[in-house]
Amino acid sequence: MDISKHLKPVKTKADYEKALKTVDKLWNAKPNTPEGNVLEVLTILVEAYENEHYPIAPPSPIEAIRFRMEQGGLRKVDLAPFLGGRNRVTEILNGRRNLTAKMIKQLYEGLGIPPESLLG
Repeated sequence: MDISKHLKPVKTKADYEKALKTVDKLWNAKPNTPEGNVLEVLTILVEAYENEHYPIAPPSPIEAIRFRMEQGGLRKVDLAPFLGGRNRVTEILNGRRNLTAKMIKQLYEGLGIPPESLLG
């Protein structure tokens, strides 16, 4: 495989689409082979282009809490000890009340929700 043919900066949408096609062709390449090395470098270039042109916004604090609830099969009542009661849980999940520093700490320590996700 002519590596120089495939390894070029991904600067435009056309470059990006071409790189994606090559990644698709090389997807099953074995690591530490010429094809595997091209695949590894191209995925890095594609990721850099996507991060620049298609950034993904972090979740809102409510989305982070709901995601953790879904992951753990938690119900609103399960959050009450961390947020100060059932009514407080409802207020927070409906966006009527903001999280306090104490709540953020308790959600992190009790449920493992990263503080960065809860600071919004």
